[in-house]
Amino acid sequence: MITVLYDGKCGLCSREIGHYMKICPKNVFVWQDIANEPEHLIKLKITQSEALRRLHVIDDYGTVFIGVDAFLAIWANIPRWKYLALFVSIPGIKQVVSKIYNVFADWKFDRSPHCKLAG
Repeated sequence: MITVLYDGKCGLCSREIGHYMKICPKNVFVWQDIANEPEHLIKLKITQSEALRRLHVIDDYGTVFIGVDAFLAIWANIPRWKYLALFVSIPGIKQVVSKIYNVFADWKFDRSPHCKLAG
């Protein structure tokens, strides 16, 4: 199972994850809202602030994927979205998408009151 740590207090994040939940295959993902249930982070040694700043995904082997790599791990396991994962994985494209995501993620984090309160 792939564990997805997402910000359940962010409207955009919740809508996107909700969409993935509707279209994903059964028994592939575990969805953990770390904004409302930060206790999931203790055993992972990830701070709530880190997890709220960037999307995190953990695979069966315990490998942690962050940011665009986390999206790629999700998309690769959803039919039709796997093609987007392949496209975004192309060197050059991945670097550009990562830069854009990081700017957006920092902007969202800085403007979300619940993120500022996270430990």
